Amino acid sequence: MAPRGGRAAASSGSEDEEEEAGFSRSYFLAKEKEPSSGKKRARAAAGKLSDLNLVDEQVLRASLAEIPPKHEEEVEALIRSYKDQYRNWLFELRCGFGLLMYGFGSKKQLLEDFASTTLTDFTVVVINGYLPSVNLKQVIATIAEMFWDQTKAKRKRQPGTRSQLSQQFPSQSTEDIISFLMRQTSDDVDDRLCLLIHNVDGPALRDAESQQCLAQISCCPQVRVVASIDHVNAPLLWDKKMVHKQFKWSWYHVPTFAPYKVEGVFYPLILASGGHAQTTKTALVVLQSLTPNAQSVFRVLAEYQLAHEKEEGMPVSSLYTKCRERFLVSSQVTLNSHLTEFKDHDLVKIRKHSDGQDCLRIPLVSDALEKLLQELA
Repeated sequence: MAPRGGRAAASSGSEDEEEEAGFSRSYFLAKEKEPSSGKKRARAAAGKLSDLNLVDEQVLRASLAEIPPKHEEEVEALIRSYKDQYRNWLFELRCGFGLLMYGFGSKKQLLEDFASTTLTDFTVVVINGYLPSVNLKQVIATIAEMFWDQTKAKRKRQPGTRSQLSQQFPSQSTEDIISFLMRQTSDDVDDRLCLLIHNVDGPALRDAESQQCLAQISCCPQVRVVASIDHVNAPLLWDKKMVHKQFKWSWYHVPTFAPYKVEGVFYPLILASGGHAQTTKTALVVLQSLTPNAQSVFRVLAEYQLAHEKEEGMPVSSLYTKCRERFLVSSQVTLNSHLTEFKDHDLVKIRKHSDGQDCLRIPLVSDALEKLLQELA
């Protein structure tokens, strides 16, 4: 009887498997026979992100600005607790360490408050690393000029010294400038300089060359560095030598929960459509960070483009002639330096004219360009 029961159980199991296989075949056969119009309707019902009617970015940012802040008392208490640490931060700077601030929220206002209230014995140079591009060579050249002026002032105060120093720093080479900064030693606290870097992990400073340059500057005896980071992978920018021997970071977790109002200007919002208004706003912020002469050169180019909309662009030679007439540049080299800044910030595009000349064109429509000139004025 036992074998007969075993055969019955085996037969029942095989029937269940055949039944399941039958259901599977029926399901896929039904799917194959489903009309194509039904499939299209299903896909249409699912929708795509590109089908969404996105709001203009300017409108979205205005709406975000109207959102009332929350937990103001708690945030104020948190900021006060950070201000109580200012003396400790200053002590660590004087001991030769660099300060690195991290945590959620914009730290721009906190660091600038620390610099204005506590770093009164330092000359403070600010680098806005959140900008799309930063001319780091120009920054270190400015630092070198400051120390060069201090050296000239000391020579004048010393009796019996006849050696005359040149009016400007004699070299523009990055290696020469850093070598000069490394030789600067003084017991006078007024000769110390603090490099305040907002977003040392910013898009313009993330390359290895920029980080190595900043690390070398931080090793200079008279230079101290205070910086902030926001990217989760920012520590990957440095190796062990840079962290412990050059920057000598002292890490501080200082979440402020403040919105990234200034830093976020250059990043498009996900749920917003890109528009000329946002492009104009970004260009205005960049232009305001440039020198008045650079702004005037840009204005000459913009006025030409508005007056000659059908042309391919303004020839570089014509721009140089007009700028010389208005005493905005003294040489082609000066003009090229301005154009390099414009290109680095994507303010100007260069294209070949039909006759082979290099022509300059601002990548903005006429309405946006007119609005930019009005706001720049």
